Amino acid sequence: MIRSYNFYVSCERLFRPDLRQRPVLVASNNDGCAVARSAEAKALGIKMGAPLFKIDDLIKQHNIEVFSSNYALYADISNRVMSTIEAMVPRLEIYSTDEAFADLTGLGCSVSLDAFGHQLRNRISDWVGIPTCVGIAPSKTLAKLANYGAKKYPQTGGVVDLSNRQRQRKLLAITPVDEVWGVGRRITERLQRMGISTALQLAETDLKTLRKQFSVVLERTARELRGESCLALEALPQQKKQIVVSRSFGSPVLSLEAIQSALATFITRAAEKLRYERQSARQLTVFMRTNPFKQQHPQYSNSVTHTLTQPTDDSRELLNLTRSLSERIFRAGYHYNKAGVMLGDFYQPGFFQASLFETNEAKPKSQELMNVLDKVNGKQTGALYFASQKKSSSWHMKRERLSPAYTTRWSELPRVK
Repeated sequence: MIRSYNFYVSCERLFRPDLRQRPVLVASNNDGCAVARSAEAKALGIKMGAPLFKIDDLIKQHNIEVFSSNYALYADISNRVMSTIEAMVPRLEIYSTDEAFADLTGLGCSVSLDAFGHQLRNRISDWVGIPTCVGIAPSKTLAKLANYGAKKYPQTGGVVDLSNRQRQRKLLAITPVDEVWGVGRRITERLQRMGISTALQLAETDLKTLRKQFSVVLERTARELRGESCLALEALPQQKKQIVVSRSFGSPVLSLEAIQSALATFITRAAEKLRYERQSARQLTVFMRTNPFKQQHPQYSNSVTHTLTQPTDDSRELLNLTRSLSERIFRAGYHYNKAGVMLGDFYQPGFFQASLFETNEAKPKSQELMNVLDKVNGKQTGALYFASQKKSSSWHMKRERLSPAYTTRWSELPRVK
């Protein structure tokens, strides 16, 4: 298991070496809450999810650098990290933006796994510049635990190999049970009432008891902690069953035109994701709501779902339908805070059996047009767009502290003077 340290913060520091020892925060959408914190920021007592307006005095007092979330940068750096790992291992499962599981089968015959872990970590640092930690073990849950140990204990050099049974038990004995992958707050509380407070105690608990008192999932976790591999490596990501694209607005939106502009952008992005999955969707849901935390304003929330006669991945068809659905649920006089779209009921192209009485035909040259659209926008995001996406900008996210697109836009490449 390979995981990056404070990934969002590391990406921001990559092109700002002057921030290496300074506290850094990355904010959520609309610069609302802290979603990533450097070690220095954590040491100041800043909690995950802390609203920025509540810690404004602390930010000024300690000269904390705050960034808006730069998802384009993070995605690009993540791809570089994963490509570097993939070149060194037989198989790779990308678990999240900053985490991956790797199959090391056969590598132990030519080099010690601990040494390989350090080689991997050093290469990522040299080639990409992102700090990582590496956990090695016979099961996924143990590998996650080894990664936790590599991050928590600096003397490990960022690599922990739990191939040895004695090392497994030693780390399990000093690890709180709530640090075990998949063990949440409520399960932790129940386990502690049973006298189970460490990962080792969980591993040694009777499996039948765990299944009876909790679930087969926790039983499987205990088996994994014992070194029994129950979770196979997924080299190919699972196909999505639905695609949701939504955003909170940077400021309250009152007009239907502004909401439709936002929804046009959302459905266009959803359609791009759908085509990337090589799927077509037969169901579309559009939703919008006001801010439930501002009770001084009238509250309203609504959604509508439409099922097409035939599945589609054509942005034009989905745009027209989104516009029609939004008109059905929009109500004037409200301060809208969020809107979004959801695609569902997926089919692979050519696998949908239409009704004998349906005459709905695909738009001519639809696939060719969508291919051109995706190819151009793949090289430069937003190069081609539909006019309805640009009707209003009042809904755009608040991103006042956004760093440059260092790696994805020529005009914003870093310059050396």
